[in-house]
Amino acid sequence: MALMHRLRRLIRRPLSASTVGARRPSPSAPRRGDVGHEDALRAQLTDDPNNEEAFGALAEIVRRRAAEDPTLDDPLRDSDEIPESKQQAADLAVWSLAEELAGHPRGWYPLIELGRLSLADDPEGAVRRFITAAERDPDGNALAEGLAILRGAGMPVEALGLGVGHWRVREHSPVVGKHLVLAALEAGRVFEAKQHLRALDLHPDGKAVKPLQAELAQAIAAAEQTTPK
Repeated sequence: MALMHRLRRLIRRPLSASTVGARRPSPSAPRRGDVGHEDALRAQLTDDPNNEEAFGALAEIVRRRAAEDPTLDDPLRDSDEIPESKQQAADLAVWSLAEELAGHPRGWYPLIELGRLSLADDPEGAVRRFITAAERDPDGNALAEGLAILRGAGMPVEALGLGVGHWRVREHSPVVGKHLVLAALEAGRVFEAKQHLRALDLHPDGKAVKPLQAELAQAIAAAEQTTPK
């Protein structure tokens, strides 16, 4: 329970101004063969905090290290609690990593990870993190990621609130428009889904948009058939 309380405290506190990419020494984490790899990944993330591949690889290292922490194998702890404690410790380690990298002024991907981790316990805080991430990314990839997470969590109305306020159809990836149409359908707002679909006509990359429009038009038609008259 202590790990969960600590994670919740981290979720609710403001972002820290900690040094971006700096490894936090831990007495329970002995130097391992992957230390050199970890340093290389941190260097990549210092240069580009939105390197999803590097973040994923580094997150796997810190998760494994946290799960291997010998302090979690307390002989007095109920054996049923150990897997849960290790998962919480791993989540806490990834949270700390993402929080460090989110201090970078261009770092939107770490904010997406913070939002993902905090969504269950602090949905309003998660949405705020998705908003900040979207504002940091001119291409719309952060917005698309935030919308996908909210839709996956069964929160289409929140996804619409996030997307409508930040979607720049001429500048952003058309995937943002796709998520907005689908979120509107999931929220039972067929008319709004049609509006978002028409907005995709304004996107300059017609070649990329055309197959999406066909797919979304089919989804809207299917929704209309099942909507009570």
